[in-house]
Amino acid sequence: MNSPEKENAKRIEHDLIGKRRVPNDVYWGVYTLRAQENFAVSGYRLHPEFVRAICHVKKACAQVNMKLGYLDRKIGEAIIQASDDIINGSLLDQFLVDVFQGGAGTSTNMNTNEVIANRALEILGEEKGNYQIIHPNDHVNLHQSTNDTIPTAIRIAMIVLFRNLPIAVTELINALQDKSREFEGILKMGRTQHQEAVPLTLGDEFSAYAAVIKRDRARFLECEDALNRVNLGGTAIGTGITAPKGFGRMAVERINKNTGLGLVPAGNLIDATQNLDSFALVSGMLKIHAANLSKITSDLMMLNSGPRAGIAEIMLPEVQAGSSIMPGKVNPVIAEMVEQVAMRVIANDYVVCEVIRRGRLELNAFLPLLSHGLFESISILEKADHLFASRCIRGITANEKACRDQMVASWKNWGLTALVPHLGYARCTELATRAKQMGTTPREIILSEGIYTEDELDQILFDEQCFKRI
Repeated sequence: MNSPEKENAKRIEHDLIGKRRVPNDVYWGVYTLRAQENFAVSGYRLHPEFVRAICHVKKACAQVNMKLGYLDRKIGEAIIQASDDIINGSLLDQFLVDVFQGGAGTSTNMNTNEVIANRALEILGEEKGNYQIIHPNDHVNLHQSTNDTIPTAIRIAMIVLFRNLPIAVTELINALQDKSREFEGILKMGRTQHQEAVPLTLGDEFSAYAAVIKRDRARFLECEDALNRVNLGGTAIGTGITAPKGFGRMAVERINKNTGLGLVPAGNLIDATQNLDSFALVSGMLKIHAANLSKITSDLMMLNSGPRAGIAEIMLPEVQAGSSIMPGKVNPVIAEMVEQVAMRVIANDYVVCEVIRRGRLELNAFLPLLSHGLFESISILEKADHLFASRCIRGITANEKACRDQMVASWKNWGLTALVPHLGYARCTELATRAKQMGTTPREIILSEGIYTEDELDQILFDEQCFKRI
């Protein structure tokens, strides 16, 4: 165990701005120290998967630099081992820069370079900060720029995170499909614009929910193709300055070998460095899913309204007490949580679009904010889908009596839509108008005027064909 004196000891590091004292027990250095001071804004840290992705890039670049003879094997192997340590979960607490940072991600890149360099020095038995042996820029960042390593790492992290999202979406689809089958024989009143329309089954409603989420899943499965073209090797602006010919291609091949991913070098590195439209495409897919979830949760909360003075055609599972003042009240908290997640994802999509349009010339300086929003959206949607399926959808029960009573009350007395093929639209409209003026129902007028007998009318209104899906 380190003594208090050793833990409080500091080393001196220097950079372009000058010298600073850095705690001796940390792996970051002077650049990270200044970034912490300059960007102490939100407390939001880098996503762990993003940190791992950056280290995958650093590891691959070290492997290529060793192969090409630019990096001494002893140094290169120490950098690789340090990168692997972080990839496997060590030292994640050393990544301290805020997601709100200037510099297009340079603070993130340098935080990584410093941590890897100091861990590599430790592996070699050297003191932290002894950058004459392993330097954050000259060795860890060799033949790289923030402007190609960070975008590449963002894409890697997003691909990894996206591979988990369809699993949660599938769980939600299965739950909705199960409810569709469970409720397929329960007739109820359909509603358009909050007004009674025509009957359908409760199972039909859940079938529609499952169908739209299936389309979301299909879109998500295409996301990897939108993300796998990387600008690694383009260095500062995509021209590849300071990097050996073929370095980017070799580094991408090495990343693929190390991770099992299918990255490919972008065809135009200058384009891939400055233009971020593929992120807008992916963010839009997330937004669509959020909008669909929001629509479903809104429907379920409306159908659950009550329980005694509302629609109350379904009952959402009771998962916690709902009020600190009203005894016995239970709120649809899971649906409300999902709705808030949807709001956040939609807001993040707006930020992504704002970031993209604010790029200037050869670079976009606001990539850290874009990546934070996308990582958050993917992560919270995955968790929300799982909780929505397991703690809400699976526990929904049908109030068959309410479904039937409301359907019969509306359709039996006002089901003029079913009569249009028999009486024509104009005559049905006239019946509706007269009923309102007389304070009665179309049914009473039809029966009193002998247009149909009661049996004939019910046979038309409740004909099986009225309730079949077209």
